[in-house]
Amino acid sequence: MKIVIFGASGKTGLLLVEHALTKGYQVIAYIRKNKSLNYRHQNLLKVVGGLHDIDKLKEVITGADACISTLGGGSLTQRAPQITKGIDNIVNVMEQQGVNRIIYLSSIGAGESRLFMPIYIRYFIADIMLRLPLADHTANEKRIANSKLHWTLVRPAELNDNLITEIIYHGAGKTKLKRKSSISRSNVAAFMLQQLTEIEYMNKSVWLHE
Repeated sequence: MKIVIFGASGKTGLLLVEHALTKGYQVIAYIRKNKSLNYRHQNLLKVVGGLHDIDKLKEVITGADACISTLGGGSLTQRAPQITKGIDNIVNVMEQQGVNRIIYLSSIGAGESRLFMPIYIRYFIADIMLRLPLADHTANEKRIANSKLHWTLVRPAELNDNLITEIIYHGAGKTKLKRKSSISRSNVAAFMLQQLTEIEYMNKSVWLHE
């Protein structure tokens, strides 16, 4: 299987690269700077480009089996229009090139999932502290969900750097998270890769926590 990973130089993106290579996948890591991903493997191709570069996006997406995004703006005080426009570009190119499967890393608090959070955490986290990043995720989710693609929107609880575990909780229906819900990036990466070969959460938004 040949997959393109956008945001491969971030913590979760790097774990996705490592897990995918372990599974024997061919991986194209689309990154902004060559030095941002110091990782080598015979099945890994690093491509440097911007999310605005349509020709470069076509180059990496054409012939792929799926695309995975862990893109995020990285700021609590500003929106990231370059990311939302980039997701729009990725979706457009995928539709044009007939690459149908996309898995997008979002967050609990995006869209209707803000209602899954305890009310006091919802107020301080979703409505104040992470209001702008979650607004970007919500916009990206809507663009992907309104596309012609086969999508899965992955909404983890708070991320941590713990090791992978055997048991995680996930679902596409309504839920009520506990006060300290979290999940390791390793578990999130493994779960996202599982969606490449499973259909349970096809065209659904799925919450995750440990």
